[in-house]
Amino acid sequence: MAFCTQSKLINYNPLFITNHTLSFHDHKTVRKTRNRALDNTFAASSSSSSSSSTQVSVAFEEGELERPRWTGETPLSRLVAALIAFKPLYSVMKYGARQVLISTAEKTNIPWREMTKEILESDVYKELERIEDLSLEYPDYYLNPFHAYDEGNLSWLAAAEAEAATMSMVRRAIPNASSLDEANQIVRGNWLKAIEEHHQQYSGDFLIRDILDIGCSVGVSTRFLADKFPSAKVSGLDLSPYFLAVASYKEKRSSSRPNPIDWIHGNGENTSLPSQSFDLVSIAYMFHECPERAINNVVKEAFRLLRPGGTIAVTDNSPKSKILQNLSPVLFTLMKSTEPFLDEYYLTDLEAVVREAGFINVETVLTDPRHRTLTATVPLP
Repeated sequence: MAFCTQSKLINYNPLFITNHTLSFHDHKTVRKTRNRALDNTFAASSSSSSSSSTQVSVAFEEGELERPRWTGETPLSRLVAALIAFKPLYSVMKYGARQVLISTAEKTNIPWREMTKEILESDVYKELERIEDLSLEYPDYYLNPFHAYDEGNLSWLAAAEAEAATMSMVRRAIPNASSLDEANQIVRGNWLKAIEEHHQQYSGDFLIRDILDIGCSVGVSTRFLADKFPSAKVSGLDLSPYFLAVASYKEKRSSSRPNPIDWIHGNGENTSLPSQSFDLVSIAYMFHECPERAINNVVKEAFRLLRPGGTIAVTDNSPKSKILQNLSPVLFTLMKSTEPFLDEYYLTDLEAVVREAGFINVETVLTDPRHRTLTATVPLP
């Protein structure tokens, strides 16, 4: 089922993405250990650059609360919900939220408009025809507007802008980094290091041979996984065929891997993939876009898909992040206006969900000032 047609490209105007900025303030990174410090020696790499070893030694501080005051059934949360429900104000909020990301990108030399234009004027549409499963039924929650796009993730514009938005997210997570590469060495490096350390500690001699990246979007996290574990067979699965088309298009033009990434149009709650067929299931920056019932189903599906000794790795916003707990009212209101299930995510006890699915060795650590990485293991026989 196609929710957006190629004809929309004809009307695309890069000037629609303006240089208008919204003033905002990020609290500086506070260096303090929560559960354990991550001393990372990570060979930072991406599909477009060669690996280089950099010593990264950072730890991050939690706030005093279990979750921000602007989530759940607090007076502040109810006020924000009421503001978002007011349609004229909601339209302004959507625009403002979008401009925060674009402003961050442009201030840090991320060519948002140029990257978007390049995708929309390419032959990426051929990839959609190859990847899209027309029989796939979309969950009701997935048809909601996300990230200031009325069609949510089922549109070419959302897909074309996704990588620039991801880069902007990384720069906002590490505002004092001198470059995107340096920010990635912390955000992506700590995430990958947490995965590697957990698997080595709890899975013995079981090598990571098969990896599934659920909710892979346009494949940024998938490519980092493929670079980190070059001998593994890596698959990226997503509900948006537009995102997957962009992922496939970019991968074909930037990489000659010995093990090409396989892109799968599917539902992470019920993938229809064989049981016990993966050693690592990664879920990166997806759960904050899901209702609690979907989070539960995806975790159960990950348990089914993993071999004994396999590792699940979830990275996403941390409810305990001091940075997120101290966001200014403008920023957290804008963020909630484009994330319809953010409250459900923050109220979900993710560690309990993972344990109830059957995982053991559940560990969670802040891997950057805003994000946590949870790792856990399927029990060995």
